[in-house]
Amino acid sequence: MTGRASPEASGAAASRRGSAARRRGLRRRLTDNLTALLAIGALKLVLHMPDRPIWALADLAGSISYRTSRTRRDRARRNLRRVVEWMAATGQGAESYRAAATDPKALEALVRSAFKNHAAYSVELARAPRFTESWVNERLDVENPEEVEAWLTPGRALILIGMHFGAIEVPGIFAIHHLGKIVSPMETVANARIQRYIFSTRDTIGIRIVTLEEAGVELLAALRRNEAVGLVADRDLTGRGIEVELFGAPMKIPAGPILLGVETGAPMYMSAVRRVGPGRYRGGVRQLATPVGSTRRERSRDLARQEARLFEQFIMEAPEQWLALFHPIWPDLEQPAMHDGDKS
Repeated sequence: MTGRASPEASGAAASRRGSAARRRGLRRRLTDNLTALLAIGALKLVLHMPDRPIWALADLAGSISYRTSRTRRDRARRNLRRVVEWMAATGQGAESYRAAATDPKALEALVRSAFKNHAAYSVELARAPRFTESWVNERLDVENPEEVEAWLTPGRALILIGMHFGAIEVPGIFAIHHLGKIVSPMETVANARIQRYIFSTRDTIGIRIVTLEEAGVELLAALRRNEAVGLVADRDLTGRGIEVELFGAPMKIPAGPILLGVETGAPMYMSAVRRVGPGRYRGGVRQLATPVGSTRRERSRDLARQEARLFEQFIMEAPEQWLALFHPIWPDLEQPAMHDGDKS
């Protein structure tokens, strides 16, 4: 006959489980704190290093990452190949990029450059608190200054759309110097201390960060207060985006900026800044037309198509600086069969 465990034995087992859970929790907190100290220390080190050596180190880090990250390298190659093949087929963009559609060595040089540009972005992310108005004005060549001055005026609601492209931090900081504070959503960082550090550094330069969970309410409220909001909108992280055609193939872009624009009628602008040398940048701002259509759905589709066309125009200037290359973009390129033939 099987007997039941005594209350004393059950209590002892529960106590052991509780002690084990507390030890695991303690180890996790210690690990998180150590990770935060190391990460924040590295960010501060990069922040305070002189310009000249930091860009050389970024270049070296990008080269190492290219050699050691096969999965990311293969995906970047597939995505870049689609971009340059479309450019070649449509006769758009620089000849040096179109040539990579048929020259494997030229394509691989672009892939290697993509890794170096990703490393440069990491440096800019860490050094954003140094990007004062004078710093940006000295290093940024604005391609359409008259339109920018007319469009980016403080005290009115507007939606500024950015991309995972080039120097992501620079156009935002440039806009802040024209508009004042900008409200912008950001993905939640798993480590709370690192997230607090990033949020606080962005606040010092004029970007009020809100979490993705808060974004819908906070961005709508900001626009109703005649404030500017900024969103990076070339990658759909939810799977619930709006389908568009980009470089000749279907993919999804986030619905958030489009729904905000249709809901509020706020003017919408897209900005992108590319690197043209170590710590040197060029870019501009373009306005989206008022969407056409008799229904909300039609107006949303029109805005989505406009976004996609502007994404293409900006990316064609420097495809290797599109950071989304390292992530899934087009569903058909993520099919297992595509990997088999991608050995270059």
